[in-house]
Amino acid sequence: MMERPGMIQRLIRRVAEAPAAVAAFVATLGVLAAPALGLAADTGFTSAVAYRDVPGIGSRNLVWVIAQLHLLLAGFVLGVPIFAWLCEVVGWKTGEKRYDKLAKEFTKLLSSAYSTTALFGGILLFILIGAYPKLMAYLSDIFFPSFMVYCALFLLETATLYMYWYGWDAMSEGGSKVFHLFLGFMLNFFAFFIMIIPNSWATFQASPVVIAEGSDLARAWAATWNPTWWPVNIHRLIANVVLGGYICGAYAGIRYLSAKTTEEREHYDWMGYVGNFIGVFGLLPLPFAGYWLMREIYQYNQQMGITLMGGFLSWLFILQAMLIGVLFLGSNYYFWMGISHRIPGSEAQYKKPILTMLVILLLCLGVWMTPHSLVASLEEAQKMGGTHHPLLGVFGVMSAKMTVSNLMVLVTFMSFLMYWQAGKQATVGWARVAKAVMNALLVIAGIAVISLGVYGYFVPAIIRINYFSTSQVGIVLFVLVTFTLLTSAILKSAKTTTEMVWGRMPPRAGYALVLNAVMVILLMTLMGYARSSSRVHWHVYGVMRDSSQYAFSPALGYAAALMAANTFFFCMIVAFIFWVATMGDKAKNAHGGKEKSADSHGALPVMAGGSQTLDKQI
Repeated sequence: MMERPGMIQRLIRRVAEAPAAVAAFVATLGVLAAPALGLAADTGFTSAVAYRDVPGIGSRNLVWVIAQLHLLLAGFVLGVPIFAWLCEVVGWKTGEKRYDKLAKEFTKLLSSAYSTTALFGGILLFILIGAYPKLMAYLSDIFFPSFMVYCALFLLETATLYMYWYGWDAMSEGGSKVFHLFLGFMLNFFAFFIMIIPNSWATFQASPVVIAEGSDLARAWAATWNPTWWPVNIHRLIANVVLGGYICGAYAGIRYLSAKTTEEREHYDWMGYVGNFIGVFGLLPLPFAGYWLMREIYQYNQQMGITLMGGFLSWLFILQAMLIGVLFLGSNYYFWMGISHRIPGSEAQYKKPILTMLVILLLCLGVWMTPHSLVASLEEAQKMGGTHHPLLGVFGVMSAKMTVSNLMVLVTFMSFLMYWQAGKQATVGWARVAKAVMNALLVIAGIAVISLGVYGYFVPAIIRINYFSTSQVGIVLFVLVTFTLLTSAILKSAKTTTEMVWGRMPPRAGYALVLNAVMVILLMTLMGYARSSSRVHWHVYGVMRDSSQYAFSPALGYAAALMAANTFFFCMIVAFIFWVATMGDKAKNAHGGKEKSADSHGALPVMAGGSQTLDKQI
């Protein structure tokens, strides 16, 4: 006889099953609050105070934590629907149910996180109104039309998600499936605008375009179309895909480590591969999008760019390099383990290329992490001949860092191609010629990227930024597109020599997926702080000065501690979401599951270990 779940579990399950209701409630509050702000502005009401403090924690710290958690959750919620819908489309087109199952599992995580995201958004809104009334009155006066559009979009997104998730099984066949796919498309359509509208409010604070005349709609549109709006839109869109992919990969890794049946091991091994692939797919163009954003910041205001890249915030970019480097290493490591454990007989064949790529990645990471200047005593500076190290100082400039970042992208892409081609034998007659051309192009591209980087030391910065760096990016993108098309054509009719074996990855594969997710979270908290702190003591750069007691820029140590705390809080929230999402599955397996345990076969060790001996027996 089944035990009745406890009151807390019933409550959690009820909330998890109705995310749209919670989100709709929060959106309604936003709809009610936004007109109130606009009315205050229209009537000329001025708050008696410009700031209110929160005892104990401080208003800035509270806004910092809540805003960071909301943005991270929003990145996950806005990124997951993209590849969930694409997986559903693939499953519909190919007839493979595993893709539909995967899309549904992605959406299950989305539905569990959606209400939490809306909740933190509502909390953030009320804290900002209470703690920063003058700033919010100013922003509402400019952006009131977009406030109303945002509320309407949020309600549409909530209703669409409600129908998309709860109608999955009911709309699984025929014309109803097509309508379900349409709902998924509209979910992403609304999500895109839900992302870019708040981006206009945030980017306006960093790069304001203010007009005093015209209609409310004209003023709002001019403020929205500020210089950094679209660079941030593109950067966040890609970052959301990266965050969503790696978090879903971490979920798969955790489920893989705790799997009890062969079917579960195989499914979550495959889901982990898909999550890592999605994360890498977004990671490859992410540095280019970040470079475009920094370029636009420099062009808008050189001082702001110097503050970011050459001032007190510059050390954050050394930390950024470390985090991105670890992310690249973790993603490549997962690919390499996939070659060794999923494709029998491939380990010996690809051992030397893997070691070569590992050495290149480590060397590039070392250059990327090298600072341009060092904090040194007078005696140390005299021995070095200045603040720059006589040898390592040459690696601390952007010319070197752009070069190695492009090389790391190339190496990671080669790892994916190697994994893609493993266990397959080309049958087309022109395959050998195509591979020779690809190898030649790779060598030429590597030499060209390095040459442009070296030549960049001898030209003015404006030439290096506008021409050399963009040429490096163009070369890498050309390689990515060309190689993808050629490899796809070669493998279209390729002969499979070794079948892919799922569920044999060692435990460290699951840990690598979790590590990648944590690195992405840390990276987003870091860059969020850097972008916000570039405004220094301005609420709206050059327009509205911060006159509160928190107008100073936090020390890097203090900021690092708070960013670490934000990462920890977010990981706890994600762990809670994972627990809620798996609650139903655990109950089903405990009371109704009839699957045979994989351990009963005696084929798989505990915790999905796998071994070389077992691989050879396959």
